[in-house]
Amino acid sequence: MKNYGTIILAAFVVFACSSTTNTEETTDTSFDFPGGTNASLPHLTKGGDDNLYLSWVEKGDSNWVNFKYSMLDGNQWTEPELISGGDNWFVNWADYPMIAVDKDGNKVAHYLAKSASGTYSYDVNVVIKPAGITSWSPPIIPHKDGTPTEHGFVTILPQNDGTFHLNWLDGRNTGGSDHESGNGHGGGGAMTIRTAVLNMQGNLTEETELDSRVCDCCQTGGIMTSAGPVVVYRDRSDEEIRDMSFVRKINGNWTAPQPINEDGWKIAGCPVNGPRIAALGDQLVSAWFTAANETPTVKAAFFGSTNSFLDPVIIDNQKPLGRVDVIMLTESSALVSWLTNEEGKTVINARKVSKDGSLGEINTITETDGSRGSGFPQMEKAGDQIYFAWTNMEEGNSSILIKKISAME
Repeated sequence: MKNYGTIILAAFVVFACSSTTNTEETTDTSFDFPGGTNASLPHLTKGGDDNLYLSWVEKGDSNWVNFKYSMLDGNQWTEPELISGGDNWFVNWADYPMIAVDKDGNKVAHYLAKSASGTYSYDVNVVIKPAGITSWSPPIIPHKDGTPTEHGFVTILPQNDGTFHLNWLDGRNTGGSDHESGNGHGGGGAMTIRTAVLNMQGNLTEETELDSRVCDCCQTGGIMTSAGPVVVYRDRSDEEIRDMSFVRKINGNWTAPQPINEDGWKIAGCPVNGPRIAALGDQLVSAWFTAANETPTVKAAFFGSTNSFLDPVIIDNQKPLGRVDVIMLTESSALVSWLTNEEGKTVINARKVSKDGSLGEINTITETDGSRGSGFPQMEKAGDQIYFAWTNMEEGNSSILIKKISAME
């Protein structure tokens, strides 16, 4: 991403999340973004400590990038803290850095740094900050292959036992070339998805390949349940069917990949549109984008009692662009957000979906830009508020906006 901008924070609407969802405009209290200028790539996450965290990057002089975070304290963000900085980072509109926090305040964050001169030669760099420690650790690379290939699209999940689950797309078999060559990356082989467990001493264990052939540059997703982590991603068959799959860790062992739904989307290249997943208790819901049968569609599916996902519900099949997110509202309802085209404009929409298949009204959160520079809208629930974050593109400049809505069950 070349354009950076100033983050602006605002408040928004009251959002009635019932089966007949309505919107009502209201005045709310604005609060200032704590960071500086030239900020980009926001990521919102709710920590295991129930606090809302915002991370972002700020571009400095030359190629220098700073990675920072802040925590929401009431209606104010805490003083931003520098996680790391560098001038050899791989900064990408779709593959953003992020932070994760467990119930004890242990923190893990990641960013991407170049490993060689090739366009797609970069490593995942993970840094840790145990509770009570004032500084972040030197970077840890969770993959040990040492190849100058692509490693990214990370998910970090706190396991609330002093360890964090990591998963990422791993290009060690690809040869490190562009996304269009041969078998997806230079003809050397397919992209894989791998996992490892990281503790607060910086030790890595349980590095495992979860799937040997996956889509090249779609985000991965994941969530923790009482049974263990669940990971979702866009798979890739030999016939170039690129539907969503999931794996679960049960009793210490990973399951074989299973489809979330067999959409049958055959596409020769990566659509850069990964799935998301959310949980409340042990109830799961996943949302994703597909264009199977040449029909762009956003779908969501709840997890059933047979260790598989139920039939999906169509959230939007008009002109969605995807870039979805999802949160659980109750154990039987969720809120899905996505980017779509409406009357010549690109907007962020949100819609309630229930496990019984019923849908709320489509609610427009904001008008935005459909270019890559607008990034992937973020959505997170903290307390009775739902927060949205996205990048606004205007006259070649970017500014990241955040709005909140009140969720009334």
